[in-house]
Amino acid sequence: MTTTLTVPTTSNNRLLSRILEEPSFAIYQPSLIPEDLPLEQRVPLLLVRDLLRLGWHLRSNQNQSLELVPPANYDKPIIRAAMAYSRNQIIGQNKAWIESHIDLARSNLAPGVDVLKSEIRPRIEVCQTETQHNTFRIFRYFWSSPSSDYVGRRIRLLVRDDGLKDSPVIGIAALGSSIIHIPDRDNWIGWDKKIRSNRIIYMMDAYVIGAMPPYNHLLGGKLVSYVLASNELREIYRNKYAQAKTIIKKRIACDLVLLMTTSLYGQTSSQYNRLKYGKTLLYKPIGSTSGYGSLHISSDTFDCMLQLAEDNECNISNRFGDGPNWRMRVIRAACDVLGLDSDTILKHSFQRGLFAIPLTRNFRAFLKGESKAPMYRDMPLDRLVQYWRDRWLKNRKQNESVVSKVKAFLPAHFNIEKTSFDGT
Repeated sequence: MTTTLTVPTTSNNRLLSRILEEPSFAIYQPSLIPEDLPLEQRVPLLLVRDLLRLGWHLRSNQNQSLELVPPANYDKPIIRAAMAYSRNQIIGQNKAWIESHIDLARSNLAPGVDVLKSEIRPRIEVCQTETQHNTFRIFRYFWSSPSSDYVGRRIRLLVRDDGLKDSPVIGIAALGSSIIHIPDRDNWIGWDKKIRSNRIIYMMDAYVIGAMPPYNHLLGGKLVSYVLASNELREIYRNKYAQAKTIIKKRIACDLVLLMTTSLYGQTSSQYNRLKYGKTLLYKPIGSTSGYGSLHISSDTFDCMLQLAEDNECNISNRFGDGPNWRMRVIRAACDVLGLDSDTILKHSFQRGLFAIPLTRNFRAFLKGESKAPMYRDMPLDRLVQYWRDRWLKNRKQNESVVSKVKAFLPAHFNIEKTSFDGT
């Protein structure tokens, strides 16, 4: 695969020349890319801007084009910055909604002094009502990673603390239909394409796992991670899909045997590291993602690419089952219209660590169709929580710095703010 992206400059000579002379303008002054430019000219400029943010380098050649060369690798500061650009755009676009729901968030949080007195008794609440979904949404904006929608099967969860009055939210989690093809995962399971297509319905991706303040200071993220491995979570999945037929094959599949998740930055994860139940490692590191993705494509760039693809009557339907990632299909379609190499753009090398959470003892045999019935591991929520208390919470409560941070938290202080970093 080529590692250099060539961008024609014929119709953008003036603007692209300015980018070449002063690359920082494209990063920090996006308004200088005129909104009234035809999409065929505007999209390449926006793409150049997004790639410069990733540390790509510009060089010119003699063929009326620019060449963008990616760095050898992406370190955490670059990945964090890429996430910050995307997250800040999303927060800006949803500013009015966030402001109108911030009191909802605050009413679902607890003062730190109360949390320190709580036994912390988690309860899983499935989002069904509008208020529950709004509570999940406002808290999802809190994290440094940009929020995104998931197609296919999806379960949003609030994890509440019944150890306190009004059961404040400890954290949130969300499960979504598994990505169709991840080489390291597929090799680890040992299935082929045909079997995977037929059996992937029995696994899900945990694409949100995290704690809200002040529980985040007490390793509440690890607690939410334990919750997802519980018998109770499996029963929630079974109850939700016991009567639901799959869209494509029209079958009922309510057995959940394996969860997958990824680290946020790089190959490792402080949240999933050393998460054990007894001697059993719950979150098993099994490799990494391939690095394909669209996180570095900002929302305004993507919106223009979508419009360009639609104007050119590209087939980019958003129905579940049409492909593993609608957003990536849109980007590929727009690149085809422009004659750009979409593989070079999408292969951004934000590789993340892959973690598997087996819920059965025979998950491989079941996923490969060699076993007819799942043999579930017995992991009651109350026992997992007690293990978390003994292994993780006790030490945190003995840390004066941590206790001070927890005590200082008041729900009225909670807010959703844009990520601050150099260059904003």
